[in-house]
Amino acid sequence: MSDFKSRNNTLDETEVQTLIRTAMSVRDKAYAPYSEFKVGAAILCSDGRVFSGCNVENAAYGAGICAERGAGMQALASGSQEFTAIAVVGWKDDTDEGDRGLSYPCGICRQFLNEFTDGSLRVYVARSPSDYDENDLASLLPHSFGPKNLED
Repeated sequence: MSDFKSRNNTLDETEVQTLIRTAMSVRDKAYAPYSEFKVGAAILCSDGRVFSGCNVENAAYGAGICAERGAGMQALASGSQEFTAIAVVGWKDDTDEGDRGLSYPCGICRQFLNEFTDGSLRVYVARSPSDYDENDLASLLPHSFGPKNLED
């Protein structure tokens, strides 16, 4: 049973913190030997399931994968195609909590996420479960190009 209830992309504080903690937990599994910058993401789908992913770097730099897309691919592989919210965290291991910045999704990840939402996807970018910034995807990807642009 999921700890999340689908309510038009609105999460209560406990749900936000749970999503962020999930992202923080998977961040520890990141493979980042080159930048040492580990990122974790947790996506909440409309069916209440949560999928997580971490960044995976590669010696051929362009062959790496971001945490947000990794989480999204986990969701898709499990049959969930409607994303409700995502939490993203990222920092180097030796960074004190007070010195952590906010690690927003990159442009490619924003475009990827846009494929599975109408722009109302809640994006929580966090330093900790209680210190985060909240946006919707539409504000992070204005004038986006998505599936509706391809309709006749």
